[in-house]
Amino acid sequence: QVHVVESGGGLVQPGGSLRLSCAVSANGRTIGAMDWYRQAPGKQRELVAGSSNGGSTDYADSVKGRFTISRDNAKNTVYLQMNNLKAEDTAVYYCRVISLLSVYWGQGTQVTVSS
Repeated sequence: QVHVVESGGGLVQPGGSLRLSCAVSANGRTIGAMDWYRQAPGKQRELVAGSSNGGSTDYADSVKGRFTISRDNAKNTVYLQMNNLKAEDTAVYYCRVISLLSVYWGQGTQVTVSS
């Protein structure tokens, strides 16, 4: 079984920064893509940033230039550095991991951007 745990959410003022972490317990399984999604109230879950185990990354247009995804394969951890946060970034952020063609989700971490 693969366990996914996010951390690092919280309340931040507009223009501020947060760093989310996602730790994966893979029990020896190979991890493929590690991605960050978010879901705001009343909206569908959307991809924020993705990373492959080969090192490629991609971002939603709304966060390009402000968010950076990175991963530490030795620690099975993926990070999301979020800078210049805006009110519209408020959402629950989820980590999604793909391992051996199965998809695993964390429980989510709340990010609230408000003055």
